[in-house]
Amino acid sequence: MLKTLKVSRVELRSQLLKLDLSDRPEEAADRDRMITLLDDCSTCFSRETFPAHFTGSALVVSWDATRVLLHHHRKLDRWLQFGGHRDGSEGVLSVARREAFEESGIAGLTPISNHPFDLDIHEIPAFGAEPAHEHYDVRYLFAAPNGATATISSESNELRWFTLEQAQHQNLDPGLLRMIARLKSNTLAP
Repeated sequence: MLKTLKVSRVELRSQLLKLDLSDRPEEAADRDRMITLLDDCSTCFSRETFPAHFTGSALVVSWDATRVLLHHHRKLDRWLQFGGHRDGSEGVLSVARREAFEESGIAGLTPISNHPFDLDIHEIPAFGAEPAHEHYDVRYLFAAPNGATATISSESNELRWFTLEQAQHQNLDPGLLRMIARLKSNTLAP
């Protein structure tokens, strides 16, 4: 069983405020919107809250940080980092870790930091009875153990390790490309 990584609403707000985003204006704007949602919406962690709610995601890197593990998401039909909804968990860091484990099958994922690595607000298209909405995604960096073997889940078409260079040449969303570029530049601090 995974150890719960608890970060309360108050702690998340504090972490967001402490992030130095002076050279990351897009993320600074997303942080301001995230703080507003935290302050104004008591159900902001519920997947049933529309038009926006928080999610947690994990960019999984190899033990030596030279490769990233991505999954080709079955529903969204694109390469993504691992992530998802709170589903009763205590906080977005726990969500990120749980989703990375469930979607990759890799035990022993270790957070590089308990602070967010990246912030991103992105639109999710309508699907079934669920309307189009926004994910306020708080993103963390996790290291896989040396020699880790990934196992595909029902949420993915494929799992693949990419070198940082290979990943930058995939048709990835801008937020994921931004995280990979930051990782490639060795700017791992939040």
